[in-house]
Amino acid sequence: MKGVLPSIVTRIDQECSSSKGEPTPEIEKNHVHRVYDAIAPHFSSTRFAKWPKVQAFLNSLLCGSLVLDAGCGNGKYLGLNTNCYFIGCDISSPLVNICAQKGNEVLVADAVNLPYRSGYGDAAISIAVLHHLSTELRRRRAVEELIRVVRTGGSVLVTVWAREQEDRSLISKWTPLSQKYTEDWVGSSSPRTHSDSPSFSLQSIPENDESEPRGDFSDEHTDRTCQQEYLVPWHLPYHRAEVSGTSATALSTGLARKDDKKGAVVYDRYYHVFSEGELERLVSSVDGAIVVDKFYDKSNWCIILKKI
Repeated sequence: MKGVLPSIVTRIDQECSSSKGEPTPEIEKNHVHRVYDAIAPHFSSTRFAKWPKVQAFLNSLLCGSLVLDAGCGNGKYLGLNTNCYFIGCDISSPLVNICAQKGNEVLVADAVNLPYRSGYGDAAISIAVLHHLSTELRRRRAVEELIRVVRTGGSVLVTVWAREQEDRSLISKWTPLSQKYTEDWVGSSSPRTHSDSPSFSLQSIPENDESEPRGDFSDEHTDRTCQQEYLVPWHLPYHRAEVSGTSATALSTGLARKDDKKGAVVYDRYYHVFSEGELERLVSSVDGAIVVDKFYDKSNWCIILKKI
């Protein structure tokens, strides 16, 4: 649906770089922001399948609804329901540019500090975003923002990678972060959520990754039954890499490495995988909304909220 959208009216009482002026953790800068900037075109080419549950949510919205997609990636859900208006935002400028080239309404923004006035949208979605935030405080802040920007009675859909995966065979290909690494990069005071449930592999859309886990960050004594912090590799084929640009810089600074066997530049993405019940506890700690549905789908924990 095309038409004139109401004014966004960006808030001026907060800084755009992070929540309440707090700096973005280095691990997110290096292993989320810079990675997605570097792999954006290749990442976009692999992200086209729509999850049925997300489709069902968007198709259930009333005609004329304004939907805010926080962390829209390559924009695969923007415009899915042609009877609704969509605005997307993402922290990655290259991904936002890809969305814009498709004719979508998009802007660069941080999930913990959305640039919309309160009550602006009728619905909001956050698909596979919260697990890239490295502290519980920042994940909670992102949920608060999603609730803030929708009207009373509006709906919010959140999905995150689950620790309890359908395919349990991939965990050895992910690098678990040791406690020391987490303290150095995330902060020793950051709240941590653990569960007694087993630790399994994580997977979004299969990437056919057969690489060995990195050994320089992992700890042989890491208890994988409680592990929730990982570096997940993304293989950017040499023919897709910018030899003299972003990838060359990443290689020289140690933010990426070569895998000559696969002919790819390897980037590591930070993930906090959610244990069963953790997402519900997180959203329940935020005022102003109630849980109307929760489910497990395609190795993700999902929840739908209604603003009250």
